[in-house]
Amino acid sequence: MNLSILLPFLGIVAGGAMLAAQAPVNASLARAVGDPLLAACISFGIGFLALSVIGLARGAWPTGAALAGAPWWSWLGGVLGAFYVAVVIWGVPKLGAVSTIAALVFGQLVAALVLDALGAFGLPVHAVSWQRLLAATLIFSGLLLSRAG
Repeated sequence: MNLSILLPFLGIVAGGAMLAAQAPVNASLARAVGDPLLAACISFGIGFLALSVIGLARGAWPTGAALAGAPWWSWLGGVLGAFYVAVVIWGVPKLGAVSTIAALVFGQLVAALVLDALGAFGLPVHAVSWQRLLAATLIFSGLLLSRAG
């Protein structure tokens, strides 16, 4: 595996590890504040502040024209992220971290199969193959196994 593939792969694996850690951390915040939606709001607020500081330090603010040129659906990322954070905060205490993350990854794979097949949101088209279907099936099998014990 060459470096141009290895570095993004390792970064994404690290991001996945952080998502797994974020689930119980946010669930703990929800217990402390007494409300999963409030915990999600606080989590996003802290993330907004952190990203704002980084953006200011980098001087990476877009122009008004760049913002106006974005497709309408590109503004939905925050809503999608808020839904993700809220349902994970809600699900972790009920399912545990492993089952929650397995269900999350299964949902991501199913959606990714559809998005790739359609070339949605400007993605290049990637056909649904038996290997991709098997990957989703294996993740689903892992989800079922995580609930069996």
